[in-house]
Amino acid sequence: MKKIFYILSIFLLSACNKGFLDVVSPDEIVNESFWNNEEQLVLALNTCYNSLRNINLIEEEMQGDNSLYPTSAQRRLVGSGTFATDLGLINSEWVGDYAGIRRCNVFLENYNKASIPQETKDRLAAEARVIRAYLLGHLVSLYGDVPLVTKVLDIDELYEPRNPKEQVVDFILNELQESADLLDAAINTGVKLGRLNKGAALALKARYALYNNRFDVAQKAAKDVMDLGVYALYTNGNPASSYSDLFTYNGKLANGKNRETIIARLNLKDVSMHNLSRLIQVPNENSRWSPTKSLVDAYLCSDGLPINISPLYKENNYNDVFENRDPRMTQTILKPGSAWGGMKDGNPANTNPGIFTAPKFNADGQGCVTLTGYYFNKYVEIPAVATGNRDANDIHIMRYAEVLLTYAEAAAEQGALSQNDLDISINLLRDRVGMKHMEIAELTANGLNVRDEIRRERRIELAIEGQRYFDILRWKQGNLLAEDMKGMKKSWALVSSTVSNKTTDQNGYIIALSGRTFVAPKHYLWPVPFIQYTRNPALGQNTGW
Repeated sequence: MKKIFYILSIFLLSACNKGFLDVVSPDEIVNESFWNNEEQLVLALNTCYNSLRNINLIEEEMQGDNSLYPTSAQRRLVGSGTFATDLGLINSEWVGDYAGIRRCNVFLENYNKASIPQETKDRLAAEARVIRAYLLGHLVSLYGDVPLVTKVLDIDELYEPRNPKEQVVDFILNELQESADLLDAAINTGVKLGRLNKGAALALKARYALYNNRFDVAQKAAKDVMDLGVYALYTNGNPASSYSDLFTYNGKLANGKNRETIIARLNLKDVSMHNLSRLIQVPNENSRWSPTKSLVDAYLCSDGLPINISPLYKENNYNDVFENRDPRMTQTILKPGSAWGGMKDGNPANTNPGIFTAPKFNADGQGCVTLTGYYFNKYVEIPAVATGNRDANDIHIMRYAEVLLTYAEAAAEQGALSQNDLDISINLLRDRVGMKHMEIAELTANGLNVRDEIRRERRIELAIEGQRYFDILRWKQGNLLAEDMKGMKKSWALVSSTVSNKTTDQNGYIIALSGRTFVAPKHYLWPVPFIQYTRNPALGQNTGW
């Protein structure tokens, strides 16, 4: 046993030397010779950080109405309402989150054994408590009532019933506040790069308070982050590219120029990599994320008005759709004439494979195929498209932008939103890209609802960041998940034969996916996984399942 543990420790130590969070960790570390010093505590804590979401955060976008996955993948089935309690994803999310919670509980039951200053131990423990709260928050968002597990369970304790959702939320918010009180406000750098701090705890408190309609708590927590004075929206000095630049390697925390990202899953070349760029613009297959007409239509025109009332909007052809729009649109969705990595060299469809000219619908292995006629360029590092699984881009789990959106939404939900509230939140997001300000008086004059416009802003700013599905559920807008997923007008195709088999609606827009359903209240929560319920009937089951 000691020999095995010694080998494991050497592996962890050598991995840790490559950089923070570069550890492929075991589920737990238990040994009488461990937990003695700060170095060992940090190694154990790194196993907890392994539970932060990576590319699977972006995959959650497939469950909403912003993008369409090309095959009947499990997340697409969830978004379409065509799944049962035995779907593998339903169980894997449950198991994965509780595995992470177990790692945190192992740490929290052992960290006080170390012979180091109590202040240091408490700070490290606070980081583990934040991660545990983050995982519990994800579970509550999916399943509602869940077991509130705060210790390493023995076999008899595995078969308890679920705790009420509100009790778990109380625990989450309290844990995050207590942890915030123990953590430093400064952004961690150097060997502590990516470690959670006060802002991370408070930002998560704001998120989960908002998710659970505790708007006063959400607004205060968001304002507490804002008042720390350490975060700012990322900019490279150019409104035409600052937003998109954040989601490239230029925005990696290691570069030291990003004061916006509060929590990230750090990735490092040759150590921790993924294939997100390639999956978005894969040159020989279907894109895994095809933007929908619903998302494209959500972007305002540059005059601050929706496309259905703005005199600036026209759509005589494909290129028209991208003109006179919120600048975040072309920094999120690929516009003709933009650089991309989705076309193979030698394809006669493009004289310059590095420049996007038109959508591709026929799967001939010579370019990226879209189901809707649109492509994302957000989160794409073009050189990484050709490298397969060697994309080392950071995944942004919590940004200061979300904090600002939470502040505005929480204020509005309490009926206390002022123009100043918008100016210190949403209008900062618009300033970054040179977009017209949101003005309450103008919204009223144009018959626009303030709540709807704040929700639109959240959808636009956080597109393809894994938030949309959860927003739809908490806003009780499940009907959106029952609508057909549509794309561009069929008549815009440069070669009509490539879309000849596409079904359209009465206005000529491609129907990329039909047959979706949403049953309320059933689909507002995931079911308790079949295998978990079978093992422990005391868990009960959610309504309709």
